[in-house]
Amino acid sequence: MATSNSNPPLKDDLDIVIPTIRSLDFLEMWRPFFEPYHLIIVQDGDPSRAIKVPNGFDYELFNRNDINKILGPKASCISFKDSACRCFGYMVSKKKYIFTIDDDCFVAKDPSGKDIDALSQHIRNLLHPSTPYFFNTLYDPFSEGADFVRGYPFSLREGVPTAVSHGLWLNIPDYDAPTQLVKPRERNNRYVDAVMTIPKGTLFPMCGMNLAFDRQLIGPAMYFGLMGDGQPIGRYDDMWAGWCVKVICDHLGLGIKTGLPYIWHSKASNPFVNLKKEYKGIFWQEEIIPFFQATSLPKECTTVQQCYVELSKHVKDKLGKIDPYFVKLADAMVTWIEAWDELNPLDSKKGNGK
Repeated sequence: MATSNSNPPLKDDLDIVIPTIRSLDFLEMWRPFFEPYHLIIVQDGDPSRAIKVPNGFDYELFNRNDINKILGPKASCISFKDSACRCFGYMVSKKKYIFTIDDDCFVAKDPSGKDIDALSQHIRNLLHPSTPYFFNTLYDPFSEGADFVRGYPFSLREGVPTAVSHGLWLNIPDYDAPTQLVKPRERNNRYVDAVMTIPKGTLFPMCGMNLAFDRQLIGPAMYFGLMGDGQPIGRYDDMWAGWCVKVICDHLGLGIKTGLPYIWHSKASNPFVNLKKEYKGIFWQEEIIPFFQATSLPKECTTVQQCYVELSKHVKDKLGKIDPYFVKLADAMVTWIEAWDELNPLDSKKGNGK
């Protein structure tokens, strides 16, 4: 769905966060959709390397030196040499909504050949309620041409606020390294015209390359963990955030949608490099996922920050037995919340969540 940006939705209420190690030529393709919005670019790796941004975009660029200067000792919670650094952009944003995208993601086309305005679809997802308590077989009842089907309880049709919109990808699928190795030529060419709410109590693998969320509702839980340089694991940053976010959304009565919009994922990362990053995570996730499935938060936790700090205690107590890394990660989760509250004092005073 291509749209004119003469009156872009949420222009003053949304930031686009992009992690990168290279010049952002890919923005030229996105210019019709992104140019009206403010960009937050988080430069990963060597801070002395110059990053070029095409003319005409309104942006801020933060490198590692900036992160260290702004956060001081708390900068230790922000990953280095990993796209997990993007969550720094979530922290410094002052907008209600965030859209984050990777720099190898291009504009996709729908089956009619029209350019897909991914950002507009994400905004639509976020501005309409979710239905996590009862599954609608026509998927999102708030989508054009759909509604609640016969037998759907009228008492649940109001839905709940949508905290997260999780988009998908055409061309290169978001596979783990073993699947990449087994299916090196596989491409996703299936365009499924559907959005659905992920049911309460169901976890999902969240991908950070085409993702939007309501920062005021769930922002403090969107921590992408400790990954990359100096850490025993990588490529689980968005997964970790997704598991934490889902548990907290379920507790606070918030919804998560997945499906449209699609972007075009242009290149596959090296499966052998990925396997090295994912190796421990592939084993650990078989214990991590049951941990999140069994975790419940006390009713006294009524803000995202309270939920996240409580979750960090569970991580230290239960997952710390798997590997000392999780003790370090649990401490970083608390540091993240402290840094978030320092930069966003109004959020911590009024509380997040419902």
